[in-house]
Amino acid sequence: MLGITNRNGQEPQMPRMTTGEIIARSLTVNGVDTVFGIPGAHMYDFNDALARESGIRFIHTRHEQGAGYMAYGYAKSTGRVGAYTVVPGPGLLNSGAALCTAYGGNAPVICVTGDIMSHLIGQGRGQLHELPDHLATLRGLTKWADRIDHPTEAAAKMDEAFRQMLSGRQRPVGIEAPWDVFGMSAEVAPPEPARPLPAPEPDPDQVAAAVDMIRAARNPLIMVGSGAIGAEGQLAALARQLQAPVSAHRSGKGVLPDDDPLALLPPAAWRYWQDCDLLIGIGSRLELQYFRWRWMPPGLKVLRLDIDPTEMVRLKPDLGLVTDATLGLTALLQHLANDPPRPSRETQLAALRAAADADLRGVQPAESYLRVIRDLLPRDGFFVEEVSQVGFTARMCFPVYGPRQYVTCAYQDNLGFGFNTALGVKIGNPDKKVISVSGDGGFMFGVQELATAKQFNIAVIAIVFNNSAYGNVRRDQQMQYDSRLLGADLENPDFVALARAFGLRASRAEGPQQLRAVLAEALQADEPVVIEVPVPRGADSSPWPFIHPAPMAG
Repeated sequence: MLGITNRNGQEPQMPRMTTGEIIARSLTVNGVDTVFGIPGAHMYDFNDALARESGIRFIHTRHEQGAGYMAYGYAKSTGRVGAYTVVPGPGLLNSGAALCTAYGGNAPVICVTGDIMSHLIGQGRGQLHELPDHLATLRGLTKWADRIDHPTEAAAKMDEAFRQMLSGRQRPVGIEAPWDVFGMSAEVAPPEPARPLPAPEPDPDQVAAAVDMIRAARNPLIMVGSGAIGAEGQLAALARQLQAPVSAHRSGKGVLPDDDPLALLPPAAWRYWQDCDLLIGIGSRLELQYFRWRWMPPGLKVLRLDIDPTEMVRLKPDLGLVTDATLGLTALLQHLANDPPRPSRETQLAALRAAADADLRGVQPAESYLRVIRDLLPRDGFFVEEVSQVGFTARMCFPVYGPRQYVTCAYQDNLGFGFNTALGVKIGNPDKKVISVSGDGGFMFGVQELATAKQFNIAVIAIVFNNSAYGNVRRDQQMQYDSRLLGADLENPDFVALARAFGLRASRAEGPQQLRAVLAEALQADEPVVIEVPVPRGADSSPWPFIHPAPMAG
């Protein structure tokens, strides 16, 4: 450290640290308190450094995919960094689905992995866990990734990893080190907390133009995604100022509580959409409007507020503000503060909600089960969806009352993410109730993590809706392919007996009323619980008419 001297006028003695110790210390000074993963030979020196790093707990899983998903659930539900470590090659690849989920879900996840011996990289000798280009594979799944080749560069590269992960649009990053480098040591300055880049200030001229656009609109709709989290107060103020309804498809749920008079779940927002003249997207890809609904009202204008400038190219709006939600909304509110109040829309929006709710009652049995879950889940509890009939329906009709409380897999829609992710949610929120809903197919992707739930007493309530099928596949094959079924029907274990074999509390609920009784009891238990809900094969009503609705008649 040039230019820094102690009281005797001498440069201070720097500690000797291994690469593994530097990485572990960097995690600590950047606020990481939990690391998920599975130890392995390539990682032993790093694993040992973690074992000696006070303040970090290690949750070992039964599959690398589980470690990645738990880190994702931790990050998605808390906003803090989710960290996991796996061996290179098959370990990294096994966790790849979780990394791409974190990428799609804008979650700050860091993967620490290894590589083969440094002098053998790129030679194709067929070393243990070797990939043709390991770092390229890691980079293909993350926002940023790099290799540490010597302990003298470890602190700087870890600093850059955190800076990349936490600046702008938050997404996962990766760090790897060769097998032999983890144990190498050098005299180095200890790691310091990273300093993420500040969000860009909104352009004043564009803010003024956005205000003109807003003032000209008679029927604006605000669509929020995960980029709106942290600006809850400003969002509510803008919605009230404009008397504009607010909707969210998945990750933005709860930014405005769904029992707010201006909040609309997607089916009710679809009814309002018919006469919308301004769509205000805040930290949202606008997936609902452009991919799900696919019908634009005549004369619609689009205003986007997003910290990621590439969003303005992927889906070009009439006007875009590149900034974060708090800065952008604050700037708009300053201009609109003295505008005359607009007439209340609460009666109109209440009627839209009532009509949509009545229609949604036709999605059975999923809607009835979801009403039971919402009735019993505490207001501040977490709901983790899954790629299943109940999960799809939840996107349309499950009310959420706070940001981050609805945990989704974003655009990856990857089967089997839910239960493992829920375990990470619970680790990050130990004093909150966490309910995971899965189909039988998806639950079997990560069923081995029942052992992890038991070992660490991760008190997730896993509700498995068992229709003995990949339900969506089966319906599509029936409707589109003349009922030629291929790989759709499933032969399942007795999920209650299976959970009990892992040492967990488990029960079966036949119908919504039984689920109400069983779930109420499970919520009182401070331990993991599995509830199986049998659903006759093919008995699920399709939620897709509400997810991809047809234009309403004039």
